[in-house]
Amino acid sequence: MRISKVTTKTGDKGQTTLGDGTTVSKSHIRIECLGQIDELNATIGFVCTGCRDEKLVGILQSIQNDLLNFGGELSIPDSNEILLSDDRLIDIENNLKEMNSNLPPLVEFILPGDDDFSSRVHIARVVCRRVERKIVELLESENGTERWIQYLNRLSDFLFVLARFHTHKHKVDESQWDRSK
Repeated sequence: MRISKVTTKTGDKGQTTLGDGTTVSKSHIRIECLGQIDELNATIGFVCTGCRDEKLVGILQSIQNDLLNFGGELSIPDSNEILLSDDRLIDIENNLKEMNSNLPPLVEFILPGDDDFSSRVHIARVVCRRVERKIVELLESENGTERWIQYLNRLSDFLFVLARFHTHKHKVDESQWDRSK
């Protein structure tokens, strides 16, 4: 589907059209999921603006493309077309493992906020978790694939490890939960 006209006014009464031509309310859970995926994509774009590592920007932009593919699958209910491939899940797992192998073991919960970049990544991580919960809710009532949940679960893990990897690489002290406070 290609968008040739941005303003159509067809949504002015609270309705929108899915990729298969079905009209649904803008409050429909599928539309909520699509909106949250879009928000996650924009948040990852915000992470990219603070990143000076070209390889990492490439990984993050691949994830942004994954999210557009994910939205493409989601926008056509009951479609068997796979746009978000299992290979992409494997790529995220491999990147996660590579970064995590260089990190010290976690001793306690991390307090987000040690520097600008890791804070951006933590925001993307919690947005990802919110999308994951909404997709689970969608799959409780509609057709879809568990691959969506797996991808989001792995992506949030990747983002958590990325924040830790960044602070470790740049010798930023990780603030940890102090149970006594």
